[in-house]
Amino acid sequence: MRRPVVLLAAALLGTSALAQSGKLLLTGGVSSIDGAAGGGLTPWAVTGSYATAGEVGATAFVTRAKTGNYGLLTYGAAIAFHDRIEVSLARQDFDTESNLAPLGLDGLHLKQDILGVKVRLIGDAVLDSDTLMPQIAIGLEHKKTHAGNLGPTLFGPLGARDSGTDFYASATKLFLADGVLVNLTLRATKANQNGLLGFGGAQGKGYRLQPEFSLAKLLAKNLAIGFEFRAKPDNLNQSVLGAGALKEDDWKDIFIAWAPNKHVSLTAAWVDLGRIAPAVQPKRQTGSYLSAQFAL
Repeated sequence: MRRPVVLLAAALLGTSALAQSGKLLLTGGVSSIDGAAGGGLTPWAVTGSYATAGEVGATAFVTRAKTGNYGLLTYGAAIAFHDRIEVSLARQDFDTESNLAPLGLDGLHLKQDILGVKVRLIGDAVLDSDTLMPQIAIGLEHKKTHAGNLGPTLFGPLGARDSGTDFYASATKLFLADGVLVNLTLRATKANQNGLLGFGGAQGKGYRLQPEFSLAKLLAKNLAIGFEFRAKPDNLNQSVLGAGALKEDDWKDIFIAWAPNKHVSLTAAWVDLGRIAPAVQPKRQTGSYLSAQFAL
């Protein structure tokens, strides 16, 4: 799917119909690691770019995260139609470095392709900022995992599948006078480590409803800080590798986002991904990520 992501980004950059005049700085969020507009870890009800009703907007992004033992590179693009519908594509490349060498998987890269669609149902985060009405959207993210040499074990004895679809609903409330944004997302998912370790497992293949939360404070019209939390289903905690060998923890981050103009935004964060494959690397994976988004 790498080629479609690149082609979509190129097409967006060359589209004369794009507009980005309507929204206030940062009110369209940034690009999440799955490609949808929102925070770095979770989607919001907003659509990407600064386009409003009657306009088409687009974004492209690249994110690099590094913890003590692992690295994640994500890139993609999205297009928003009339501040109503958003379509996104993203690719994730998770570098396990030498951490899985004891399992004979030295240098393994887990890759994932993600197609997202989001539809705003009701509300307007900016226009309704002086009321209690949030902006509400629903969306889906269809994911396809490429697990390399881990595939025969992951999709065999561990019982995971190599593709799955997350469904979510997001409510975003902007208190413009106070410069505060609150978002709550409920996600129905089967994904293990966001899908990088497949979907479901031998102990359970059904959907689990997981909450996600974001809180952001505008320090200036182009600068925001915030916190995110994303709950995880932990489908592989009980597996043929032993209890807790693939335990999955919730994700958290503390971020700062800066938009010098409506074409560029930069986000830096401290991130806590919990334990990833504790049987091999038991310590919590904390580190940083840096993301750059380009909007038209």
